[in-house]
Amino acid sequence: MPELPELLSRLWTDLIARPEGPFGFRLLLQPMVAALLAVRDGIVDARGGRSPYLWTLLHDPGRRRERFREGVRATLRVVLLGVVIDAVYQFKVHGKVFPGEALGIALLLGFVPYLLIRGPIDRIARRRRGGSHGEADQTQRSRHLG
Repeated sequence: MPELPELLSRLWTDLIARPEGPFGFRLLLQPMVAALLAVRDGIVDARGGRSPYLWTLLHDPGRRRERFREGVRATLRVVLLGVVIDAVYQFKVHGKVFPGEALGIALLLGFVPYLLIRGPIDRIARRRRGGSHGEADQTQRSRHLG
């Protein structure tokens, strides 16, 4: 098993080299698809009056597992496709595949944007509709008030 510094060095070098290298399109395409999925799901959350996604993951243990599964289901195809594309890239460039690196890059490009965008879109959509704040905001307000 390669040592962590070697793994991180190769991962960083490969990530920096990718825009000009083979499969550079993926650095834009995968986060864009994840962002579109997050926008779709954030608007659904706002319409349903659900709490913001990341807030629920961090602060609501009762709903954490259910909401995490929603995010995984929404981004699973994007992440799996990213793993495959990254494996092909690694094989083409290095002559072998590093599965952990492929998964890490796929999660970074496919799940992290979803995680960061879904909640703010929920809040923006809720404000544009003039609706009430979600259950998470109500819970936060009640904690601050008393």
